[in-house]
Amino acid sequence: MREARAGSRRARALHVTRAARQRLGLPAARFGLYGRVLELDPAAAYAWAARLGGGASGAELVAAVALHELMHALIEAYPGPTGDRPFRRAWARLEGAVGPDAARGLLAGLERAFEPADPTVEAAGEPLEELLLLELAHRNPALGALRQLFVAPELTGGGAYAAAVAAIEHELGAGGGAAARQHGAGLPDGGRRAQRVDARAPEATSSGLLRLLLAPQERAPASLLEQLREALRHWRPYLDERHPRAVRRALRASDLLAEALTRGGHAPGPPPPPDPAAALAAAEPVAFTPDAAWMPGVVLVAKSVFVWLAQLSARFGRQVERLDQVPDEALAELAERGFNALWLVGVWQRSLASRTIKRLRGQPEAEASAYSVYDYRVAPELGGDAALERLAARAAAHGLRLACDMVPNHTAIDARWVVEHPERYLQLEAPPYPSYAFSGPDLSSDPRVQLRLEDGYYDGSDAAVVFERVDAATGERRYLYHGNDGTGLPWNDTAQLDFLREDVRHAVIDVTVAVARRFPIIRLDAAMTLARRHVRRLWHPAPGEGGAVPSRAAHALDEREFARRMPREFWRELVERLAAEAPGTMLLAEAFWLMEVYFVRSLGMNRVYNSAFMHMTAAEENAAHRAYLKRYLALEPRVLERFVNYMSNPDEEPVAVRYGDGDKAFGVAVLMAALPGLPLFAHGQVEGLREKYGMEYARPRLDEAPREDHVERHQRQVAPLLARRELFAGAERFRLFDLEGAAGVVEDAFVVVNGRGAERTLVAYNNGPRAVAGRVRRSAPFRAGDALREEDLASALGVQARPGQVVALRASDGATLRAPADEVARDGLWLELGPYEARAFLEVRLEPAVAAEAAAPQGERGGAGQGSWRRARRRGAGALLAGPRGSAARRRARRRRG
Repeated sequence: MREARAGSRRARALHVTRAARQRLGLPAARFGLYGRVLELDPAAAYAWAARLGGGASGAELVAAVALHELMHALIEAYPGPTGDRPFRRAWARLEGAVGPDAARGLLAGLERAFEPADPTVEAAGEPLEELLLLELAHRNPALGALRQLFVAPELTGGGAYAAAVAAIEHELGAGGGAAARQHGAGLPDGGRRAQRVDARAPEATSSGLLRLLLAPQERAPASLLEQLREALRHWRPYLDERHPRAVRRALRASDLLAEALTRGGHAPGPPPPPDPAAALAAAEPVAFTPDAAWMPGVVLVAKSVFVWLAQLSARFGRQVERLDQVPDEALAELAERGFNALWLVGVWQRSLASRTIKRLRGQPEAEASAYSVYDYRVAPELGGDAALERLAARAAAHGLRLACDMVPNHTAIDARWVVEHPERYLQLEAPPYPSYAFSGPDLSSDPRVQLRLEDGYYDGSDAAVVFERVDAATGERRYLYHGNDGTGLPWNDTAQLDFLREDVRHAVIDVTVAVARRFPIIRLDAAMTLARRHVRRLWHPAPGEGGAVPSRAAHALDEREFARRMPREFWRELVERLAAEAPGTMLLAEAFWLMEVYFVRSLGMNRVYNSAFMHMTAAEENAAHRAYLKRYLALEPRVLERFVNYMSNPDEEPVAVRYGDGDKAFGVAVLMAALPGLPLFAHGQVEGLREKYGMEYARPRLDEAPREDHVERHQRQVAPLLARRELFAGAERFRLFDLEGAAGVVEDAFVVVNGRGAERTLVAYNNGPRAVAGRVRRSAPFRAGDALREEDLASALGVQARPGQVVALRASDGATLRAPADEVARDGLWLELGPYEARAFLEVRLEPAVAAEAAAPQGERGGAGQGSWRRARRRGAGALLAGPRGSAARRRARRRRG
């Protein structure tokens, strides 16, 4: 038996039988992570896997090699009586069982089956060690697609092989029994072939070693990726010091396999709401950016610009094609509906290639995507920058500021920078996968370059992560990455900028400053993708953390190198530059992935998207929503006034589809208007339109007209709150109350108080299909300085308990509801709301009781000086039911959602 040299053990690699090499035409007998093929050129693994067929992938091949390599490393590094001694004892046991000749014949068979193609390569050190790992590979169901590489029935079918496995397992603690087992058939019946073990804390014995070796495939028999992760999780204490390179290669292999499993893309569900406690506990600097005086009052409405102009043309009976042709009547109408900011979605010069791609793929009416930006100049067909200036001046006369998008993480596939500054993009010198082909049409309109999508996009067979750029003068080929956020397919009409480059960061900031001089409000698309942690996760993952964007695991960076190349948050740099060069710019960050708090509290954005509002109100997750608000009130109320709350946006289903067009849609809109922060209204929301406008739409595709009843209800129920935005925008006086019903807190009911100066408001909304009733007494705890406080309703409303006076609440519909001030101070208010009913009281004041009784309508008066609130109290109802709306509320309790 060959002597094993302690301390000089070479890298072990997964072996391929001579028969498999000859059958598949593979160029080497063994391919380990030390060799160029898999360590330096992972793409070669994909080429080899293609020869295997049967669903095998190059990533699986890399992972199998890595797992095999780690097993060898663990055997060498494991403490205790391991090394080659158990294998020496197993050899003696084997010779005793089958005789010396049969034992030597088994080794000769092993040599023949796995003969090196290069005779100068020394066979791997310990034959019985190799035989053990070969047996474990046979047992592993996750290696099924690769079995043809190492299955050798002429070796494993004999009695000597079974005896050898039994001897090894006996010496390593399994107690034998392998001879009676069927080799290579996986782990049948839940893995009765080997004892199930807990590998978290194995003892330092041969038995502990066997337990560790078996643990990954015992814990995850069907998943090679999970096996590799289990091995890394439990074996690294033994390997980090003695075999760090093997660990790094295994981490990279796990990343490659994770990428392969997600390469086809997937549709994400709704993002989870951020956990305020976790977000605020992070050790990040507190750096809120102060608002300019006008910013808290912003109410924003989105308009997909080409669709909007087409709708205005139809409505006003004349061509409205340029921005400066928008009728004054349309601008006045927006102001009357409560809006003071207009977001022009898709105003920039778009990609010609984007339009070509969409039309080649079966959308003959499509224009370019609004987010495939050729350059940050107003589109010529919209009248260019001069038309924008004229529109901005006319909009200002109606109290409207203009807002625009920026898409900083990527450009159009044929953007000016792609032609003139290709070095600014993430790229490769060769395609990352050998299956990629680029034989389609040239998408470039500039003769200096040729641009081609990967062929799979045209027939839907693949969604490549790169496209081809060919320099027409030199013939140089570059493969630039498409934009990608790791949640689905790449955006095939975009090119991803490389934010590890300082010149790229500075260039993007320069463009943003120029945009800020034209637009006072800038929405930053997909802003979370440019936070350092996500630049790293998506494009430059640490070893073992890849898989978000296919092929990027091969370009992992250690933490030191990443920090050197991107030392600061890009967004912090941008905020500081804008403060110096374009002060007064309002930045709205579209940010998800639990980063909302970080973007406003640490990075300094003025506002950040709060997708939780839309998802939780639509799904009626009311208890979770109220708890979410309470946590922010208790921890950092200022975050609430930095949220952008919305019911839809250009990427989501229209409000009329998601919420319906009845009470719920308007009730949630009232709640949105009553919460701190910035309310964002979607294109068509006020009009009740149901079409979702794609980013490539040049005009509406449905024949819809604004619903006058919908517009009128918005004007009556929602616009009055928007017109008094200063009363709702801040969080300093924002209070959230429970509605205390007979069975406890009514979670469907949102009761909020807010105000500014001496003015106060009270808004109540029932986001549920059943009528609710209860009493409003004390607020949820809120942070005031370093202390948590609560307020009773009277204190929150700014009224005192004075005998002979009543609290008068004037609703947005003109009705006034009254209750004795001392009763409000003592017991709060009784409140009943029908299904999806919203009530908004925009004025709160104290009145003398006699004057209040005299002012009540005749039908509300009672005898012997008993006002409406007293009769309501005797009926077991209360102050808010005492007015003419009481019966209506009871009728609403029987009405279903519209």
